[in-house]
Amino acid sequence: MPETTTCTTSMFTTAAANETLPLVRKIVEDILETGRDLRDLAGTLGTNFDDDAKVRRLKASLRELFDELENIGCSYRDWNFDIGLIDFPGTINDRDVLLCWRSDEPELMFYHGVAEGYAGRKPIPESCR
Repeated sequence: MPETTTCTTSMFTTAAANETLPLVRKIVEDILETGRDLRDLAGTLGTNFDDDAKVRRLKASLRELFDELENIGCSYRDWNFDIGLIDFPGTINDRDVLLCWRSDEPELMFYHGVAEGYAGRKPIPESCR
Protein backbone atom coordinates (compact mmCIF):
# COMPACT_ATOMS: atom_id res chain seq x y z
CA MET A 1 0.00 0.00 0.00
CA PRO A 2 1.53 3.39 -0.97
CA GLU A 3 2.30 5.89 1.76
CA THR A 4 -0.07 8.86 1.79
CA THR A 5 0.88 12.35 2.81
CA THR A 6 -1.50 14.24 5.08
CA CYS A 7 -1.35 18.00 4.55
CA THR A 8 -3.45 19.67 7.21
CA THR A 9 -2.04 22.55 9.20
CA SER A 10 -2.41 24.02 12.63
CA MET A 11 -2.78 27.44 11.08
CA PHE A 12 -1.54 27.49 7.49
CA THR A 13 -1.72 25.28 4.47
CA THR A 14 1.05 25.92 1.98
CA ALA A 15 -1.50 27.63 -0.29
CA ALA A 16 -2.79 29.87 2.53
CA ALA A 17 0.75 30.85 3.53
CA ASN A 18 1.60 31.62 -0.10
CA GLU A 19 -1.46 33.89 -0.27
CA THR A 20 0.04 36.05 2.49
CA LEU A 21 3.40 36.45 0.72
CA PRO A 22 2.72 39.76 -1.07
CA LEU A 23 2.13 41.45 2.30
CA VAL A 24 4.76 39.39 4.14
CA ARG A 25 7.32 40.17 1.41
CA LYS A 26 6.74 43.93 1.84
CA ILE A 27 7.03 43.72 5.63
CA VAL A 28 10.22 41.65 5.34
CA GLU A 29 11.73 44.18 2.91
CA ASP A 30 11.08 46.89 5.51
CA ILE A 31 12.56 44.72 8.28
CA LEU A 32 15.70 44.01 6.27
CA GLU A 33 16.20 47.68 5.44
CA THR A 34 15.63 48.77 9.05
CA GLY A 35 17.83 46.00 10.43
CA ARG A 36 20.66 46.89 8.07
CA ASP A 37 20.35 50.54 9.09
CA LEU A 38 20.65 49.47 12.75
CA ARG A 39 23.66 47.30 11.95
CA ASP A 40 25.35 50.24 10.17
CA LEU A 41 24.64 52.55 13.11
CA ALA A 42 26.07 50.00 15.54
CA GLY A 43 29.33 50.17 13.63
CA THR A 44 29.52 53.94 13.81
CA LEU A 45 28.05 54.62 17.27
CA GLY A 46 29.81 51.91 19.24
CA THR A 47 29.01 52.09 22.96
CA ASN A 48 26.61 55.04 22.45
CA PHE A 49 24.34 52.85 20.30
CA ASP A 50 21.43 52.44 22.75
CA ASP A 51 21.39 56.14 23.66
CA ASP A 52 20.89 57.34 20.08
CA ALA A 53 17.41 58.69 19.20
CA LYS A 54 17.54 57.28 15.67
CA VAL A 55 18.42 53.85 17.05
CA ARG A 56 15.43 53.98 19.40
CA ARG A 57 13.14 54.94 16.49
CA LEU A 58 14.48 52.12 14.32
CA LYS A 59 14.06 49.58 17.14
CA ALA A 60 10.47 50.74 17.68
CA SER A 61 9.84 50.40 13.95
CA LEU A 62 11.22 46.85 14.00
CA ARG A 63 8.95 45.93 16.91
CA GLU A 64 5.94 47.19 14.93
CA LEU A 65 6.99 45.22 11.84
CA PHE A 66 7.51 42.04 13.89
CA ASP A 67 4.05 42.58 15.43
CA GLU A 68 2.55 42.84 11.91
CA LEU A 69 4.02 39.45 11.04
CA GLU A 70 2.79 37.94 14.31
CA ASN A 71 -0.71 39.28 13.55
CA ILE A 72 -0.59 37.47 10.20
CA GLY A 73 0.44 34.34 12.07
CA CYS A 74 4.08 33.96 11.04
CA SER A 75 7.43 34.71 12.68
CA TYR A 76 10.62 36.45 11.60
CA ARG A 77 13.78 34.35 12.13
CA ASP A 78 16.75 36.14 10.49
CA TRP A 79 18.42 38.14 13.26
CA ASN A 80 21.40 39.07 11.05
CA PHE A 81 19.01 40.79 8.62
CA ASP A 82 20.54 38.99 5.63
CA ILE A 83 17.93 36.70 4.05
CA GLY A 84 14.55 37.56 5.55
CA LEU A 85 13.58 34.15 6.94
CA ILE A 86 9.93 33.55 7.90
CA ASP A 87 8.26 30.53 9.56
CA PHE A 88 4.56 29.68 9.28
CA PRO A 89 3.15 27.03 11.66
CA GLY A 90 1.68 23.99 9.93
CA THR A 91 1.34 20.21 9.99
CA ILE A 92 2.65 17.66 7.51
CA ASN A 93 1.93 13.95 8.03
CA ASP A 94 0.29 14.71 11.39
CA ARG A 95 3.53 16.31 12.61
CA ASP A 96 3.79 19.95 13.68
CA VAL A 97 6.21 21.73 11.37
CA LEU A 98 7.20 25.21 10.32
CA LEU A 99 6.67 26.10 6.69
CA CYS A 100 9.82 28.04 5.92
CA TRP A 101 10.18 30.91 3.43
CA ARG A 102 13.19 33.05 2.47
CA SER A 103 12.64 36.47 0.95
CA ASP A 104 14.56 35.44 -2.18
CA GLU A 105 12.20 32.51 -2.86
CA PRO A 106 9.14 32.96 -5.10
CA GLU A 107 6.87 30.90 -2.81
CA LEU A 108 6.94 28.49 0.12
CA MET A 109 8.84 25.42 -0.97
CA PHE A 110 10.40 24.11 2.27
CA TYR A 111 9.53 23.13 5.82
CA HIS A 112 11.37 21.92 8.90
CA GLY A 113 10.51 20.37 12.23
CA VAL A 114 9.81 22.73 15.08
CA ALA A 115 13.09 21.84 16.81
CA GLU A 116 15.19 21.44 13.62
CA GLY A 117 15.52 25.02 12.46
CA TYR A 118 16.69 26.32 9.10
CA ALA A 119 19.44 23.69 8.69
CA GLY A 120 16.73 21.00 8.71
CA ARG A 121 14.79 22.41 5.75
CA LYS A 122 13.22 19.82 3.46
CA PRO A 123 11.10 20.29 0.34
CA ILE A 124 7.36 20.46 1.00
CA PRO A 125 5.84 17.28 -0.47
CA GLU A 126 4.31 17.91 -3.87
CA SER A 127 0.97 16.64 -2.59
CA CYS A 128 0.96 19.44 0.02
CA ARG A 129 1.52 22.31 -2.37
